[in-house]
Amino acid sequence: MDHRGTSFTESLLAQLLDAFRDPATGKPHLGLARFDEAQFSGPARFDRVQFSGPARFNGVQFTGDAVFDGVQFTGNAEFFGVQFTGDAMFHAAQFTGEAMFFGVQFSGPARFDRAQFSGPARFDRAQFSGPATFDEAQFSGPATFEGAEFSGHAMFHAARFSGRTEFLRAQFSGTTRFDRAQFSGPTIFGAVQFFRLAMFHEAQFSGLARFDRVQFSGDARFDGVQFSGDARFDGARFDGASSFGPLVCAGQVVLAGAVFGVPVTLEIAADWVDCERTRWDSTAIIRLRCATVDLSHAVLSAPAAVVAHPTPFTIGGGPPVDESRLTGPAEVRVASVQGVDAAHLVLTDTDLSDCLFSGAFHLDQLRLEGRTTFAPTPTGWHHRGVWPVRWSRRRTLAEEHHWRAQSASRPVLPAGAVQPWQWRPGPHHPDPALTPDPEDVAALYRQLRKAFEDGKNEPGAADFYYGECEMRRHDTTGTPKGERRLLWAYWLLSGYGLRASRATGWLLTAMTVTVLLLMGFGLPTHDPDPATTGTLHGSKINLTTSSPAPALHGGWHQRMNWTRAEKATRVAVNSVVFRSSGQNLTTAGTYIEMASRLLEPALLALAALAVRGRIKR
Repeated sequence: MDHRGTSFTESLLAQLLDAFRDPATGKPHLGLARFDEAQFSGPARFDRVQFSGPARFNGVQFTGDAVFDGVQFTGNAEFFGVQFTGDAMFHAAQFTGEAMFFGVQFSGPARFDRAQFSGPARFDRAQFSGPATFDEAQFSGPATFEGAEFSGHAMFHAARFSGRTEFLRAQFSGTTRFDRAQFSGPTIFGAVQFFRLAMFHEAQFSGLARFDRVQFSGDARFDGVQFSGDARFDGARFDGASSFGPLVCAGQVVLAGAVFGVPVTLEIAADWVDCERTRWDSTAIIRLRCATVDLSHAVLSAPAAVVAHPTPFTIGGGPPVDESRLTGPAEVRVASVQGVDAAHLVLTDTDLSDCLFSGAFHLDQLRLEGRTTFAPTPTGWHHRGVWPVRWSRRRTLAEEHHWRAQSASRPVLPAGAVQPWQWRPGPHHPDPALTPDPEDVAALYRQLRKAFEDGKNEPGAADFYYGECEMRRHDTTGTPKGERRLLWAYWLLSGYGLRASRATGWLLTAMTVTVLLLMGFGLPTHDPDPATTGTLHGSKINLTTSSPAPALHGGWHQRMNWTRAEKATRVAVNSVVFRSSGQNLTTAGTYIEMASRLLEPALLALAALAVRGRIKR
């Protein structure tokens, strides 16, 4: 049948198809059908028509609705450059040969629900101005949408792609849904084998993109993909994908519950990366830029590394991927590792200022590489009652911030607010039942300290030892009262053996007090001269020499002078190193020297311990 260039009305088309109706099936049955450049001014109803030969609709204009529901195309179906002004309905259509929709313009809705494409399906450079629906469609052969434009919603719910699928440089302006879609294969046509491959190279998604519970049996390529909204891969399975990205997302990349079955490298530049309950059955390298990643309850069966990538990603050594959609800071932040077995986890050049560690396993085996940032203590001077205090500078965990803010009844901060002079409240502030207590935080510090020590980073472990002791000192349930008092003294004298300046200050104070006490009570006014007495018994003389006890005479103006200060200083310095000065002392001075020889060497040892803790390698 050849009706090229024919103008059809609805009644004329109905009469034509009635002439080809098969009496056995009641359906119009056509062989070779040529409708090139034809014009359909009204609704064009081809529903349930059987095309046994090639069906050519190249350059056709459908002014009204075009209905191809249940159509069977046994041969090739050609729709090059067709314009669908109304609805284009191919519901449950069957394409046995090639389905070619090159450059087709769909001004209204395009519905391919439950359509079956047994051969190649080509929608390259097609324009979908309205909603495009491919729900439960089956693509047994290659499916290409290269350069296609989806101005409305694009729905591929539960679609099945058994061959090579390409969405190269496709543009999705509305909501895009591939939830429950399946990408599998390979498929063989003649001597050509189309491998299992889903390619979204340089595609652009302006709206929400959902790939929930998608199954990628083969490789899946998202090189250079740009997401202006969120990209959700909840529960997706990547059984053959060796790489994921590089991609850029201005919103969230959600991989919650996703499964990666083979070794994979993920390259993502995004505002937020949600990997909650994500499972990696093999090794994984997660390279991130400008992102906050949540690893809560992720399952790591093999080593996995989260790495902050220092420069923009590239594709095959080409130009950098455009990151203009991203507005956040460049560093990579880890929000949580709760519930993760950290024995397989490596964090490199990451910001852990707000990272939640509570509930993680084997934190002592966590590896922290490169430049790792933790939350600092509040800055500036503060008041504790009437006493001014200043927090010692050290690296802290977010859980300590949350507990201190909760115990101090800090107000909840507005979203995005940062107050470096206060402890930061946690996500469950001010609920004490959901905020870790000092005993829990002390255990976290202990495990992370061991991780630093096993990595031969003793200075890095010092702050975590300080934090552990701080939490034990404030733990009123798990730490006995006597131990808390001992820790309080340890903190006061030397900052748990980590603050050399504090121990040195106390040492100088003790020496100063010793000098003053010796000048006031310990040094005699003058060294006593020995006295000799004798007795004569016939021709024998018995002589006895005795030294009188040192005596202290005179007022304070005689005691406080530079000469006595020099003698007292010599006694105090010798006491620090457990030596006797040989200086005559009063009884009180003897006891003063004994006390200084016990206290001051201990303070000197604490200062030396603090210095060693900061420089040991």
